[in-house]
Amino acid sequence: MDPGVLAQYAFNGLMLGVIYAMVAVGFTLFFGVLDVIQFAHGDVVMAGAFVALATYLALHGLGVAVPGLVVIVVACAAALAMALLGALIARYLVLPLRAAPAFNTLLITLMLGSILRELVRLFYPNGSNPQPFPRLLPTASVNLGNFTLRLDTTILLVVGLATIFVVNLVVRRTRLGLAIRAVAQDSETARVMGIDFQRIVLVTFAIGSALAGIAGVVYGLYYNEVNFDIGLLLGVIGFSAAVVGGLGSIYGAIIGGFLFAALQTIGSVALPVSSAYNNVFAFAVVIILMTWKPTGLIAEPTSERV
Repeated sequence: MDPGVLAQYAFNGLMLGVIYAMVAVGFTLFFGVLDVIQFAHGDVVMAGAFVALATYLALHGLGVAVPGLVVIVVACAAALAMALLGALIARYLVLPLRAAPAFNTLLITLMLGSILRELVRLFYPNGSNPQPFPRLLPTASVNLGNFTLRLDTTILLVVGLATIFVVNLVVRRTRLGLAIRAVAQDSETARVMGIDFQRIVLVTFAIGSALAGIAGVVYGLYYNEVNFDIGLLLGVIGFSAAVVGGLGSIYGAIIGGFLFAALQTIGSVALPVSSAYNNVFAFAVVIILMTWKPTGLIAEPTSERV
């Protein structure tokens, strides 16, 4: 295959890896502080994309047309709305079930995901059909043979990586992050030390969900289209990435996200059949990896999670 084509596949795989890593980091944050899986997380990504789209349409209706300002407002609206949604999920759905069997939380968050999808499908105008997402970034590109380096995709890649870096920096290098890691290590001891357990849980869910909101914006800007059911596959892939990387480890979630994107890319290039089978190939390899290393690629002790 032409080197330029291979480079194009690799670059596209990096972009997918950023989106998957952003979703996976949210899963690992939730698991780190409460040992729960928030299975509506993929649909929070979808909701963030639609909040961004609705914000853009509102700004357009008000005559705001400065591209840089629109992108910032759209991204902030999605992040803030999803942060609030994440905190509400934690406060009214997850925390009340903390003493219940884990299957209860799993079931409730699964149902919540269905509710979010149906709300968008039923109440967003023409929500059953794919919605065009505006091109808000510069579309200049550089052609190097069969490889096209697009400015908008490069910006999205850098923004996605920077967002993940900032979240990791907050968790690893700030007092808030220290409190989050203390709760993840031993919630009872953290309470004795004066840490407000409920506040830390709410903040952690808000951070993870805000990250999902930004992931939804990145997804929309990259594909220039969003649909009410995109959270289904994104949720499964994000959770798979978090598990194969080592559930509870931010670094593992990042590695898992890029690994899954790499497997999809390899499937698209190497399979003799349609690239539509790339997900089948990726999931099959993940199954093999989990059979070989059930604890994930980066297995951290419970005391070092998150």
